[in-house]
Amino acid sequence: MNKNKYTVIIPFLAPAIILYLVFVIYPYGRSMYNSLTSWKGVSANQPFVGLQNYVRMINDEFFWSALLHNLQYLVFLPLVLITLSLFLAFMISQGIHFAKVFRVTFFFPQVISIISIGVLWSYIYHPTIGIITSLMQGLQLEWFFQLFGFEGIPVWIGDPRTVRPAIAGVVVWQAAGFYMVLFLAAMEAIPQTYYEAATIDGATRWQQFWNITLPLLWDTMQTAIIFAGLGAFDMFAITRVMVVSGSSTGRPADVLSTYLYEQAFDASRFGYATAIAVALFLIVLTLSLLTMRLTRRESVEY
Repeated sequence: MNKNKYTVIIPFLAPAIILYLVFVIYPYGRSMYNSLTSWKGVSANQPFVGLQNYVRMINDEFFWSALLHNLQYLVFLPLVLITLSLFLAFMISQGIHFAKVFRVTFFFPQVISIISIGVLWSYIYHPTIGIITSLMQGLQLEWFFQLFGFEGIPVWIGDPRTVRPAIAGVVVWQAAGFYMVLFLAAMEAIPQTYYEAATIDGATRWQQFWNITLPLLWDTMQTAIIFAGLGAFDMFAITRVMVVSGSSTGRPADVLSTYLYEQAFDASRFGYATAIAVALFLIVLTLSLLTMRLTRRESVEY
């Protein structure tokens, strides 16, 4: 009986398994091998150098600087995105006026090309024609930034001290709507009888959110944390576009993905760039598994 079952199942699984091996497993394996070579990317010659690329990576200060920037995004983005999107989803779920308009408005940046967003915000941050700088000059807020050591209003994406917060702000603006819709869908699936019973018992809206909504959103929140963490270790497109489209910021804007791109396509060190990519893959995999482990709890059924 079991033999007949596998005889039927295997032919159906074979195409998917073959495609997975060709387009997923083989590229992974090939990347692992390329990271052990000094391949320049322009010839079939791939001299084997063993672990030299990884030794070089460990001693590369720019690698550690880019990794530090990713870790800063990892701390900031999930915290701000989830807090803000939870607040927006909760407010809309309470039936405020123009809730549908707000839902569309907040989600709209999610459907815009990330390239267009990068170019758009490069002009918004522009030091002479940008709306943010012009607004702050009109409000005469130079004194406020002088308290933090600036000579005046900073050149947002041209100053090493502000380039990463400026880029992070764009990511929050672009992605908050996605997480808002994610949480809003989960909130709308919670039975209203729970809230009705809590209201009868005298619970405030904050108590209802803390004791009913938040526990029932835990699985969705775990997914959101993982997505936001993965986004914090990407940051390639928005960083590359804003740095190129705006002011040149150099290494202060680098993350691992932009640094490995520079090593591969600007310096023709494809072997070293692949080693960085492998390290990035292992870091992201480890953090994802760690996040799933730390946030794991029993599912609440309703």
